[in-house]
Amino acid sequence: MREFENPDHWNTAARHYEQTAHPFTAQYAQAALDMVALSPDARVLDVAAGTGALALAAARAGAQVLATDFSPGMVARITAQGLPNVEARVMDGQALTLPDGGFDAVFSIFGVIMFPDWRKGLSEMARVTRPGGYGVVATWRDSGAATFLLLSQVRRTLFPERESMSMPAAVAALSEPEAFAREMTAAGFTEPKIQPVTFDFELDVAALDEPDTLFGMSPDWTSLDDLEKQAVVAQVRRMAGDRVILPIPSTALIGVARR
Repeated sequence: MREFENPDHWNTAARHYEQTAHPFTAQYAQAALDMVALSPDARVLDVAAGTGALALAAARAGAQVLATDFSPGMVARITAQGLPNVEARVMDGQALTLPDGGFDAVFSIFGVIMFPDWRKGLSEMARVTRPGGYGVVATWRDSGAATFLLLSQVRRTLFPERESMSMPAAVAALSEPEAFAREMTAAGFTEPKIQPVTFDFELDVAALDEPDTLFGMSPDWTSLDDLEKQAVVAQVRRMAGDRVILPIPSTALIGVARR
């Protein structure tokens, strides 16, 4: 089992993820919401919801939301927000214990792409979407985003002989719009439209004083020894120069389709 396929990894990371990754991924979640026309009382499902960037945004727009994740720690962070129109449940997105066609829109923002059987995850999303409803999936391009993307770039500069962390299989499979559209169609959706969306991850250079906190979720960091980690930090500081914030442009593809 790879680390990101283990719920215990995400249970441990949930609070840190909520503080660091959530504000960034929330930008893509809002972009995804803006791509569909939902009635104020729409029934929305968020699959592999993490700490709820999409679920909470949809609920604040008036939707009735069910957020699911295989990590109890992630589900607990969503529940702690206390929104009355959000229910959060521990659930495997590859085998949703939900009836067919129960939702007006089903989203997965950088979630289903992490599944061992991501095609099953896509088909489960289609199964629980009502006829005429929307399926919306966000995936990363290239080597991921934010600090993961930065580490991949730095490692290629400093340690060109080493392989960087391999991305989940779905990221490679869905990295081009044509392939992404084909997979959504194969899963049971129709009329897929794939749109690239880019936001800057704003890395606070001061955070380099505690690099384990900044990079610690990535095997590209934890696989390095102490001297190599020091070299990575020094390289990022060189890249930042005199800047207090280092922007890292990070591109996602968002696929929207009808059921």
